Amino acid sequence: MSKPKVLVTGIVSESGLTELKRKFEVTYSKTEFNRSYILKNLFQFDALLLMGQKADRELLDAGTHLKIISLNGVGYDHVDINYAREKGIVVSNSPEGVRIPTAEMTMALILGTAKRLHLYDKVVRSGDWLDVSKSEFQGITLNGRVLGIFGMGRIGKTVAKLANAFGMNIIYNDAYRLSNEAEASINAKFVEFDELLNQSDVISIHAPLLDSTKGIFNLKAFKKMKSTSFIINAARGPIIHEANLITALTNNEIAGAGLDVFEFEPEVSETLRKLDNALFAPHAGTGTVAARHEIAQEAANNIISFFDGEPINVVNP
Repeated sequence: MSKPKVLVTGIVSESGLTELKRKFEVTYSKTEFNRSYILKNLFQFDALLLMGQKADRELLDAGTHLKIISLNGVGYDHVDINYAREKGIVVSNSPEGVRIPTAEMTMALILGTAKRLHLYDKVVRSGDWLDVSKSEFQGITLNGRVLGIFGMGRIGKTVAKLANAFGMNIIYNDAYRLSNEAEASINAKFVEFDELLNQSDVISIHAPLLDSTKGIFNLKAFKKMKSTSFIINAARGPIIHEANLITALTNNEIAGAGLDVFEFEPEVSETLRKLDNALFAPHAGTGTVAARHEIAQEAANNIISFFDGEPINVVNP
């Protein structure tokens, strides 16, 4: 009996594919396959380990024998999951491998932004110096401050636990409220969205990109935040309206931003890049050797489990 065929579309950690290669016929390249190759050859494959491509209708139609698409990451806004369901294609994501590294990146952005490391680094590199006894050059102490988490899934909960170690008070908003026991385990309190905006000293975004979350952090939202507060985004760029963020930062309606994702990435507004009250990373939340191995392994295990008759991490049931 021939082995099912799997196409890995992008550059993932090859070490995470060991078991997949043992059980399946895997097509993998250290050079990313272009879209024309994928569209031309996808009919040959039973499974797709997706990285660096959009699984839109065109791609899904090309996969005439596809049974499962496994995502090398947690987000699935680049996949037409409803159309995949219509075509009988299971879509699974890889939520656990991204959890800890993304939470760590979030804390790095919180610390770097709150401590104004971008400004300090820029000044010192230029050969200049700052008198941090002046309040306009000072950051904030996290202990005792309120961290508002927007989206309390796996990553949000992990961020909450890390922030507890810094003595922060945790509030959160999510479409679904946690149980009392779950809230107690991370010392978090549910609040409505406007309360999150009003009360938080730092807001950290961990929600998926949906119609309901796209652009939800806009000028109206920023005006409800404290002028001393910071916003952090290591989730999806379009959740923040970038032009409105620039306005809020320029007019000191909020104190700063720490961004690992951007609305139009990899393009980032020149105006935003010039601001001294913003800290940036190039969508690097999972940019560690261990994380990339674990994510690839989780994505591979989705495919293995599916063909064993026990699909896991399904996002389009």
